[in-house]
Amino acid sequence: MDPTTTTPRWNLERPFLTGRFHQETKGPTQKTVSKPFSMDLFSRGTGSVIGSYAVSVQELLVIEDLLSALVGIEGRYISVKRVRGKEGHVVFQIDPSMDLALQELTQRIFPLCEDFVLVSHFVESRSHFKSGLVNHAFAAALRAFLLDYQAMAAQLEHQFRLGRLSVQGLWFFCQPMMGLLHALAILVEKVSSNNFSGSATLNLLQSQAKAMAGDNAVRSLLDKMTECASTAYLAMLERWVYEGVIDDPYGEFFIAENKSLQKESLTQDYDAKYWQQRYSLKDGIPSFLTSVAVTILTTGKYLNVMRECGHTVQVPLSENSKLMSFGLNHHYLECIKAAYDFASSRLLSLIKDKYDLIGKLRSMKRYLLLDQGDFLVHFMDIAKDELVKKPEEISVEKLQSLLDLALRTTAAASDICHEELTCCVERTSLLKRLNSLKDLVSQTNESVSDDADQHEPLKITGLETFCLSYKVQWPLSLVISRKALTKYQLIFRLLFHCKHVNRQLCMAWQVHQGFRSFKILGTPILRSSILCRSMIKFINSLLHYLTFEVLEPNWHLMHDQLQAATSIDEVIRFHDFFLQKCLKECLLLVPQLLTKIEKLKSICLQYAASIQMLIPSIYMPEIESAFDPSDSTRMGRSKPKKFLIRGQQLKLASQNVIISDSIMKFEKEFNIELQSLVPILSNSSQTEPYLTHLAQCILAVGSDQ
Repeated sequence: MDPTTTTPRWNLERPFLTGRFHQETKGPTQKTVSKPFSMDLFSRGTGSVIGSYAVSVQELLVIEDLLSALVGIEGRYISVKRVRGKEGHVVFQIDPSMDLALQELTQRIFPLCEDFVLVSHFVESRSHFKSGLVNHAFAAALRAFLLDYQAMAAQLEHQFRLGRLSVQGLWFFCQPMMGLLHALAILVEKVSSNNFSGSATLNLLQSQAKAMAGDNAVRSLLDKMTECASTAYLAMLERWVYEGVIDDPYGEFFIAENKSLQKESLTQDYDAKYWQQRYSLKDGIPSFLTSVAVTILTTGKYLNVMRECGHTVQVPLSENSKLMSFGLNHHYLECIKAAYDFASSRLLSLIKDKYDLIGKLRSMKRYLLLDQGDFLVHFMDIAKDELVKKPEEISVEKLQSLLDLALRTTAAASDICHEELTCCVERTSLLKRLNSLKDLVSQTNESVSDDADQHEPLKITGLETFCLSYKVQWPLSLVISRKALTKYQLIFRLLFHCKHVNRQLCMAWQVHQGFRSFKILGTPILRSSILCRSMIKFINSLLHYLTFEVLEPNWHLMHDQLQAATSIDEVIRFHDFFLQKCLKECLLLVPQLLTKIEKLKSICLQYAASIQMLIPSIYMPEIESAFDPSDSTRMGRSKPKKFLIRGQQLKLASQNVIISDSIMKFEKEFNIELQSLVPILSNSSQTEPYLTHLAQCILAVGSDQ
């Protein structure tokens, strides 16, 4: 149905079709006459007023007019005036010359007449298209009730024609209808004055019915009206929970659809609100659905996801599953629960089985959480020349080709999901990237902006900004959204950089191994060797903590939770909780500790670069050329002499101020940062138990120093 459809103008402009043919009065609504009318107003060409007749004749005349007034038509001695400013309200007035006793009885019946006109006007006005389906259904129920009322008026007229009806009898027969019609008049007046529609009308009907619990007849009537008015609403509800379709041409349903939000945003926008706001609850939920509103919303969302996947799924229908009413037996709640269970199980099965959610998450763990590291070692070997460049100078296409080569030549080649892996290069350091994600910064008690600037490397390279990405298709993007993928990438960048630091320290350690056959006691080489070992132990302890104390336990916990999940919302919640907990326990949400760790890694990198540059400078190439390796007769005699010369080189190295000062400088900086980290970890571990393991590892490194 087109919501823009309007009522034809001719239906509004013909007053005798709309009940707007009464003259208007400026006075307020009132039940008694506040100002008498002139006598000629009531004469209507009769030549005399009603008071000029005998009382018995007056009674017959007023009964005839009252029978017309019961259906909203004025008579010869009873007039009807519309009240200005109050739509649908009229006042009935009588010739003041009438007998006072008859006037009293007549005026008792006027409220019934006025209520009829008010309800009739509501039926007419709320039957327009713009009023909505609920008001249409309510107006139809009122129209059916007014037919019974008009049938009563016709029966009273028949009794009058037979000479069996008096004013007192008319008053008596109208008694049962007065309470019912007055209750409806109060109801329609509230609906009209507040311009209610949809759920607001249903809530008012329910509240009015509960308020009339002491009057069984009125309560039964209002319950009947509520049931009739809710039929259209339940039809909308039925299409939503059984088909996932919003059939709401007039905006009455309590679920809104935001069509501007597309599913593609899940993989593109970090702050995508597709799942939360594509379909959402509006204000004014019907009171009988308040307890299951979220269930209803979720049921339709699940059905829509399956339809977006190309699966036309409809909840199986039966005679018992029809949402006919919301009576006291709560059958409608059972139908909603059954629809939710069906939609939830089908969608969960679809995502787990057909789209292999667990397999995709396991693949992401293998690559982004470095569960399988052989491809990474190979990649770092073949891509080192590209990664040492500035981020803006790096060719992402070349890195991608090198990544593909590393994946195809290692054990990762057996994983069919490795083709979904891509590489990217950020433009900022890890600290600055974290500070740019406001939702993560808001979860910490401090900002990392100052520390990010203070510890920002002077030269950012691809080694600090490289990260992996993963292609995620619908509907898996509901779980692995852009935000979730970003969190994976933050953890990957931390692990990748730790691996890089560890590789550089190992290369520095290999430089030291060239002197292990010589006496280095008391030389800078020994001091440097001890420092290098401590740094390696620190970075290995950090990697061990991140991998085996944080990622592995939390992954297994999430895996078990996903296996037991009963809905896609639970899957999303468990996955988000896993990522959030990993971010926190990996220190990415603890700025004070993260900046300390980054500072220590920076010192390790500077030390490794210096050692690889300074220590080889003490080698003397001419020593190797002084002896011909092919001369086997001289090899035995040359070996003691070679050791002697190497000893002299070590002595010279110990006198080398640059080497000695550099090693002492790095040792001092490393020890200071390490010792400053110990009290922070010790204090934090009291409130954050997960830091206990890291504190123990750091203390072990400190004790070695």
